[in-house]
Amino acid sequence: MQYILSLSYGKDSLACLGAIERLRWPLDRIIHAEVWATDTILADLPPMVEFKAQADEIIRKRWGLTVEHVRANQTAEEQIYHIRTRGHRIGERMGWPMVAFANHGCELQKALKVRPMQKFQGNAVTYLGIAADEISRLEGLSDTRKSPLAAAGWTESMCRKWCEENGLLAPIYEKAARSGCWFCPSQTIMQLRNLRHDHPELWTFMLRWDADSPVCFKAHGHPLRDYDCRFQMEDKGLLLPGDKGFRWSKVDIQKEDSL
Repeated sequence: MQYILSLSYGKDSLACLGAIERLRWPLDRIIHAEVWATDTILADLPPMVEFKAQADEIIRKRWGLTVEHVRANQTAEEQIYHIRTRGHRIGERMGWPMVAFANHGCELQKALKVRPMQKFQGNAVTYLGIAADEISRLEGLSDTRKSPLAAAGWTESMCRKWCEENGLLAPIYEKAARSGCWFCPSQTIMQLRNLRHDHPELWTFMLRWDADSPVCFKAHGHPLRDYDCRFQMEDKGLLLPGDKGFRWSKVDIQKEDSL
């Protein structure tokens, strides 16, 4: 029997190392499913890529284990342009993923993160970064899927504190509550605004994918290009970023005027 930590580099996942240490649970391997946006671009923002390398070194020195990075045989872009062969949309591109996919996140996460990890689940106990106060997620645990955090009684806030104290808090938490892929539809307005401002080359990728997607970027019916129009209006001073009275009709009017 092997004992494996499924590592995502989020605060809860990294804090598992502290909980495992506290509980004195066995740990044989640490495996991370690396997601690639394209064949040459990672799904992580550049600061996160740098942080992961630093975290790997801290883990190697303190716990004596080398983090194993594995990946799916497809990229996010290939999945987005994949032609569906089953379901009610046969013959269409998959496009933007549905975000709420059971307990495995979105469709892309299932294909690019969950499946690469499945080959390690035979004759193994997998440790998952599920905090003690994430009640709904705890229901998916079993004898072979365990949460060191739940066993130690560590909440999300305790995980963050442990990461801060041990130099393992990812830079993403400076601007966001959760880490994730730079192209994820579940990002907040602020995250999307920051992405467009800080990484315009990645924003351009997303706009191209958005134009080719048969599925809307957001469930409420607004494609990414609507957000781009909104941010352009902010750049011109026509909207304020923190405008609590914002209505999408303002963007619709601006789009009509530009035709």
